[in-house]
Amino acid sequence: MKRGKGMKFVGDSRVTAEKTSTTPKDYSEYPGRTEAFWPNFLLKEWLAGSVFLVGFLTLVLTHPSPLEGMADPTTAGYIPLPDWYFLFLYELLKYKYAGGDFVLLGVVVIPGLAFGALFLAPFLDNGPGRRPSQRPIATSMMLLALIATIWLTYDSASAVDWEARAEANKPIPPSEVEIDTSDPGYEVYKNSCASCHGDDLTDGAAGPPLIGIEQTAEEIAKISVDGTGNMPAGIFDGTDEELEQLAEFIFSVNEQNKE
Repeated sequence: MKRGKGMKFVGDSRVTAEKTSTTPKDYSEYPGRTEAFWPNFLLKEWLAGSVFLVGFLTLVLTHPSPLEGMADPTTAGYIPLPDWYFLFLYELLKYKYAGGDFVLLGVVVIPGLAFGALFLAPFLDNGPGRRPSQRPIATSMMLLALIATIWLTYDSASAVDWEARAEANKPIPPSEVEIDTSDPGYEVYKNSCASCHGDDLTDGAAGPPLIGIEQTAEEIAKISVDGTGNMPAGIFDGTDEELEQLAEFIFSVNEQNKE
């Protein structure tokens, strides 16, 4: 048998004389283009993560998220808002062709197309380059998504008075105050105010709690007649004596709460 070019006998097998290695080259053979995972790359990841974590914690401490009261499905005047990372979708539903009769487009179709396009971006632009200028399709899609998200979030958040919203719906701390139902002012309160502020002055369906307020009896009486905020004037239609009993009752409950 003739020996083929580039072949040699090794026992009874034939292998190529110029066999190339399948072992990948060491990272040191590519100076400036790659590095060791440990500790070089991992240290950079830890440093980047630490900077982000410290920045995030600083933001939380300097601008704490306002806590609100417990959710109450009977409160008709409360307008719920999603968390900040869903505000852009909430704002999207305010547009003509993404809400109302076209709400299905805003809830399913438009977000589905947007996230589907981002999912397909690596497959649509799979060139060998890693620089943004070398991957125009993926870069354009990511920039468009980022700009749209930031703009919609800003547009939604700028229309909300966050301080007034938090002030109007404060968490109600546990109260050990016992309501004296035998007080003549409680009967007046039950007939005139309980439907909005709750039987125990804390779980109002349409009005804020009346536990923890700082007003005097005279100020409470004035508010009962003239109204304040979302409370219109003329809600109370009792006599002057009943008004005085009501104001004294609410004031006494809050004085007891301070103790």
